[in-house]
Amino acid sequence: MLVALQIIYWGCILLLLHSYVLYPILVRIFAAGKKDNSIVYHNDDDLPRVFILMSAYNEEKVIREKLDSVLDTSYPLDKLIFCIGSDNSSDRTTEIIGEYTARHPQIRFTPYHERNGKSGVLNKLYTQLKAQGLRESDIFILTDANVFFTRECIYEMVKHFKNPAIGQVGGNVLNNGQRQDGISVQEASYIQRENMIKYREGLAWGAMMGAFGACYAMRADCFSPIPPNFLMEDFYISMSILQQGKQAISEFKAVCYEDVSNEVAEEFKRKTRISTGNWQNLGVYWRMLFRFDAVAFALLSHKVLRWKGPFIILLMLITSGILMWSMSFYGVLFGGLVLFCLSPIAEVSLRRLGMHPPLLRFVAYFNLMNLALLYGFYKYVTGVQTSAWSPTKRNI
Repeated sequence: MLVALQIIYWGCILLLLHSYVLYPILVRIFAAGKKDNSIVYHNDDDLPRVFILMSAYNEEKVIREKLDSVLDTSYPLDKLIFCIGSDNSSDRTTEIIGEYTARHPQIRFTPYHERNGKSGVLNKLYTQLKAQGLRESDIFILTDANVFFTRECIYEMVKHFKNPAIGQVGGNVLNNGQRQDGISVQEASYIQRENMIKYREGLAWGAMMGAFGACYAMRADCFSPIPPNFLMEDFYISMSILQQGKQAISEFKAVCYEDVSNEVAEEFKRKTRISTGNWQNLGVYWRMLFRFDAVAFALLSHKVLRWKGPFIILLMLITSGILMWSMSFYGVLFGGLVLFCLSPIAEVSLRRLGMHPPLLRFVAYFNLMNLALLYGFYKYVTGVQTSAWSPTKRNI
């Protein structure tokens, strides 16, 4: 009995170490020496037609800057169509977009008069475009209103689709608006690390584990309608593309900027939504874990083990809590793990005193993510009623 409990405890540690430490090292090794996709469109080639699809809900603070960043592109405007669906916005979003449609024929705007959620709006926009006729070479770019493109962003993603093996290209989402007094530094650091892991997954196997929904490109004929009430449509689409046998990669030159949240409560709410969507996706794509290929390895190592992180930590608490009655060494481990899990309380207390220990804040951030995963699982098993949500409060 004691031996079995010890095996479970140390096995849990190995699983967490594999996902957060060993896997990033392994994917770096597998990507070493691999070259980026070399079959690309050049600026003087016959570039494909691009449709930018975007759902907007109460985005009056950022929508002008978003529209300007898209229109100020190096990509030929005569091959660019910007399709926007307003998800029953109650602020000036619809009015502002209307001003742009009057001046820019590239913008097609559809105001919806009931909430559909981002997934629902994307499905409706896709249905409209499909009815109007899509070409085999057409490309979709899916993006959010608070993500601002650089001039080369569109071209740098689209250029890869000359290679018929490529199904999806993720943009390089960089963060601005970071502040030292909240959680934005930790969030930005996490996203930068994720960007690198995803880039190397694409380089090693053509199996980037989920493009950031803020900005990515895909073949229009690879789009799969998103199931009702789905919260993480970006990961659903990414896995669908891999399931179809296409490759998913990341392009570091496709730079765009997104502000991050600095408020713990806002970030917890966002991560809970993401977590709920992750469990939804696992419910759809769990069979891909049994393909026993690079996609399955990346899915298990990069995603599934992390999603199960809070349950792994709970199992460590239970096993060490039982073992400590027989071996004092496990009492020390149990006490250390309890203190580790209570780090968010310590971080909040010190923050109120104007103290911001960097290491403690990263530990607290890790625990915040796992708590959101646990709460997201609860919301998943109790049922998701709608995919509609309000934009996260950002620093800008």
